[in-house]
Amino acid sequence: MTKLLLIGMGGFVGAVLRYAVGGVVQNLSKSIAFPYGTIVVNAIGCFLIGGLAYLAETRSLFSANTRMFLFIGVLGAFTTFSTFANETLELIRGNNSGFALLNILLHFLLCISAVIVGRYASSLLWR
Repeated sequence: MTKLLLIGMGGFVGAVLRYAVGGVVQNLSKSIAFPYGTIVVNAIGCFLIGGLAYLAETRSLFSANTRMFLFIGVLGAFTTFSTFANETLELIRGNNSGFALLNILLHFLLCISAVIVGRYASSLLWR
């Protein structure tokens, strides 16, 4: 039961952060045609999971409960790949295949890069 509560509390935090960060970015972009907020949220989430995973693996910094709270709860709810998939499909359905492909490529390149940079940043900070 404790595990479920930790994951649920983390999920609440992650979902609220996703809504706030994604909304701010989307509003700043002044675009309704392209999901900039989702891309930024996913890149930030990938950066954080990269850095935190590095610390978990190399420093044993987090307990099992903390990892569940952060990785499954907070970051699981913060990153938005289900939203990404739905928005990509909507772009395709709206005959915006170019934007759909751009969305896929940017998510892939930014998020994989963010995990790598997050891991590297953590390795520099925690020498």
